[in-house]
Amino acid sequence: MSLKDVIVEEVITVKPDTKVKDAVKLMNENEIGCLVVKKNGKPIGIITERDILKKIVYQSKNPEQVRVLEVMSEPLVVGKVDMDLEEAARLMLKRNVKKLPIVEGEKLVGLITLTDIVRVDHVEDMLIEIIKQLRKDGWNPPKRINKIIGIYMT
Repeated sequence: MSLKDVIVEEVITVKPDTKVKDAVKLMNENEIGCLVVKKNGKPIGIITERDILKKIVYQSKNPEQVRVLEVMSEPLVVGKVDMDLEEAARLMLKRNVKKLPIVEGEKLVGLITLTDIVRVDHVEDMLIEIIKQLRKDGWNPPKRINKIIGIYMT
């Protein structure tokens, strides 16, 4: 299955100098869990709910003073628009990311999440094979991805 069939094409973005409080407001208004960070039209990072919890809330930093650039995840792991769903899932699991911006050249054209992939009909066998191969290659997923893995490997 092609990524074009599954990706969200309307990706909400922010600039690196955006205050974290404004980024959180944008995430809440759009009911989303991440924002892609763009500089001069090019995606350079991503800020997720997890970034905000770990780097702002847990460390008691002021979201009105901290800029997105200071807490975003980088370097940005991206998928290519011509990938198929299996390639994207393999990349996400291997690189331990749950949200994958999709680019064509340097232009952001969409976003896919592990949740999006899990919702696709008949994807179970593909994910099981990817997980088995990655484990065979010595992959050790973080706790946050183990929950998803547990669904398919039990």
